[in-house]
Amino acid sequence: MAFELTEGSIQAIANGETPKSPVLQVLGIKKIQSAGAQGSSERYRLLLSDGIHTQSSAMLATQQNHLVNSGQLQNNCVIRLEKYICNTIQDNRRVLIMLEVQVMGNPGRKIKEPTAVNQSGGRTAPAPVQNGGASHTNGTGAGMSRPGNQPSMARPNQGGSGASFYPRGNVPASPGTPGRGKPTPIAGLNPYQNRWTIRARVTNKGSIRTWNNARGEGKLFSMDLVDESGEIRATAFNDQCDKFYDLIEIGKVYFFSKGSLKTANKQYTSIQNDYEMSFNNDTTVVLCEEEADLPKIQYNFVPIEQLEQMNPNSIIDLIGVCKSVGDVTTITTRATNREVNKREIQMVDMSGKQVNMTFWGAEADKFDGSGCPVVAIKGARLSDFGGRSLSTSFSSTVMINPDIPEAYQLRGWYDKVGCNTEAESISTGTGGGAGRPTNWKYFTQVKDENLGMGEKPDFFTTKGTIIFLKKENSMYQACPTEACNKKVVDLQNGFYSCEKCSKEFPNFKYRMILSANVADFGGNQWATCFQETAETILGQNTEYLGNLKDQDETAYEQVFTEANFKPFIFNMRVKMDTYNDESRIRCICNGVQPMDYKEYSKKLINDIRQMALM
Repeated sequence: MAFELTEGSIQAIANGETPKSPVLQVLGIKKIQSAGAQGSSERYRLLLSDGIHTQSSAMLATQQNHLVNSGQLQNNCVIRLEKYICNTIQDNRRVLIMLEVQVMGNPGRKIKEPTAVNQSGGRTAPAPVQNGGASHTNGTGAGMSRPGNQPSMARPNQGGSGASFYPRGNVPASPGTPGRGKPTPIAGLNPYQNRWTIRARVTNKGSIRTWNNARGEGKLFSMDLVDESGEIRATAFNDQCDKFYDLIEIGKVYFFSKGSLKTANKQYTSIQNDYEMSFNNDTTVVLCEEEADLPKIQYNFVPIEQLEQMNPNSIIDLIGVCKSVGDVTTITTRATNREVNKREIQMVDMSGKQVNMTFWGAEADKFDGSGCPVVAIKGARLSDFGGRSLSTSFSSTVMINPDIPEAYQLRGWYDKVGCNTEAESISTGTGGGAGRPTNWKYFTQVKDENLGMGEKPDFFTTKGTIIFLKKENSMYQACPTEACNKKVVDLQNGFYSCEKCSKEFPNFKYRMILSANVADFGGNQWATCFQETAETILGQNTEYLGNLKDQDETAYEQVFTEANFKPFIFNMRVKMDTYNDESRIRCICNGVQPMDYKEYSKKLINDIRQMALM
């Protein structure tokens, strides 16, 4: 197949023109890692040819990295630049940022013998324009000296980071935004610029958070901004937090001017940008009425099957179908002793894998999993607790049935195939019993596979029947404060003492630690059930059982008797425990659910199908 390159287009770009959709050849690809950014994203620098000239200063936008990573874009490939931005750096050298690339093919050889382009082109860099490509220049207004006459200034190391190819300096005025700089693409921002204006859509805005430590106290909120070139995280502190929080709305487009840029901490965000923005006293935010041309939100979805190969604490984007959802539960955080609501759901995707996702706070309260919706999460944190699991954070964005192609494709797959298929879970526990159980084991398998004998605990799920419950010492008198469950001492004077709180109380609350013998067809196992799981098995809350124990011993014993020989789905944690120099396997029930015979039958049918394939 013969390829016809757009000859002369590289020289035209060097002269400040913006040829539409030029066809070029890739002669070289160099991977560049940004220095100093923790977990920073990779970038690629390309050597391009139009058959006559070559352009060495060309950067592939991060959203196009998949073309290189998948092998579609290689040396000698012929490409069409559907969308690009052209910047001018301090020495009038033009730098291409390729935003949208179409790979046309690979002739397997270099086309013609091009030579390096004359970057100066004998012309002064023009004012910025925007067509199929866009131009952005350093700009030297009236009364300002040309760059060549300015005092010598330190420039970033151009070999160290893709960001060093972006412009620095002032942004020229634009008729479209009176009194405001020509919008700079987000992909062109870097800490070496002093004045800039971006036009971006707010895709996510977090709630106001406060801090109080040895250095003082304060508050902040963060937001995600996106334009056609990329995305960036922005944060407003203290006075700027008060000034802008109510002004900025999710989904709207604004002009943002003058802020501080620094290397992004990728530990807390999935935003594909080497930098993040902080508002300062000079920052201005102005609403933009024209917004239809800007994207709504950018995702970089990771299939569930790839999560097992990723490092824990990675921040990722995920889309899947909510196959099952648990109830809202309340836990007390260790760090702050505050109560927070959580909800666990199980998500599946077209890879046939399933993962547990935890929502926190308001997101847990408002989530509606009815109808098995498609859920897209931007900025979920990956954990290795119980295999692999995910959770949202203060900066996560959750979209239900989003209007994107991936959601429609996933919906069609689930309605036709996924709803009748038992997905393989990469989460080996449900961390409290919400949702559908996974990683099924019989008690004989637990013993034969030596689960719990390693350094870390093992998790499994089983269908079992209660055959005996120890009611003796199953309840104790605990500290009445919400954040403490320590056993209290009866002072025999109407007060109860808590050693942990160092306080005396006129009352107490009952807590449960229930020992249950659970059996299946091949064996049995003693398991420890704490408050919530014990209440589920007995079918009564602890306060009621405590009153019954004090007032009606016969009725109290009857509750335990009626719980025998009832089947449940148990989520177990097993780990070797040493006490008084004696080692034994300790089994703790992390969660328990009443039998759902319809769902369990689906599992058995799927097991039979898998056996038939062996």
